[in-house]
Amino acid sequence: MPHHPLLSIAIIARDEERHLAGCLRSIAGLSDDVVVIVDAQTRDATAAIATEHGCRVLIEPWRGFSAQRNLALRRCRGDWVLFIDADERLTPELFIELAIWKQTTPPPDLAGYRIPRYNLFFGRRLRGGGWYPDFQLRLLRRNAAHYDEQVAVHEVATLNGTVGTMRGHLLHLNIERLDELWQKQARYALAEAMTLYRHGRRMRPRNLIGAPTREFWRRYVQLGGWRDGRLGLFLCATLAWHEVVKFCMLYGLRHMSRPLP
Repeated sequence: MPHHPLLSIAIIARDEERHLAGCLRSIAGLSDDVVVIVDAQTRDATAAIATEHGCRVLIEPWRGFSAQRNLALRRCRGDWVLFIDADERLTPELFIELAIWKQTTPPPDLAGYRIPRYNLFFGRRLRGGGWYPDFQLRLLRRNAAHYDEQVAVHEVATLNGTVGTMRGHLLHLNIERLDELWQKQARYALAEAMTLYRHGRRMRPRNLIGAPTREFWRRYVQLGGWRDGRLGLFLCATLAWHEVVKFCMLYGLRHMSRPLP
């Protein structure tokens, strides 16, 4: 007898009252088990909004993105888990594809699915720079997935099995205001600097020129950031600048760790 997948949906959130309701509306009716893990330091109505939409709400101390996702894998009830962020939405095409997929029997060796993602910056959908198709490994067989908790940011699950690809898209409301862009990239730069620090990396003067040059070339030329005109140029330059910020933060971490005389 065919075994249809039981689907849970997991959301990791902190101070997401602006986005969460829209996210939950986009998944409404797809699963009876929606788990929202709310950072215990959340100061807004994130938990109340999740409760109003019938979600299971877990208030948890922040352990890092990877650790929170591992917690979600343990606490979800379905044999498959769809991870979605509060500032993401299922497109209608992806919703229908997932609803049909739930009536199928995935191959036993299949452990996850990549999902293409549209990224919106200032209301505009990008085409280049690495922001499309921006595949995300988000639909996971729960007992075949694990996140490396040493990875502080841009975490990707390790799977015991093969990977498929969905055709429908996620929609990511990536950046809506300029201050969001700078704050978000500064957080990423710090997280990446801390990862480098843990692995014993040191800042070299050449990093302040080589790293941003390589990042700009990769984003703007190799990944086609030029296709998005002035916005693409600005975003690629911003990410290149934050390579400088990252290595300055790495220098600061090593300097602060020195014992005082």
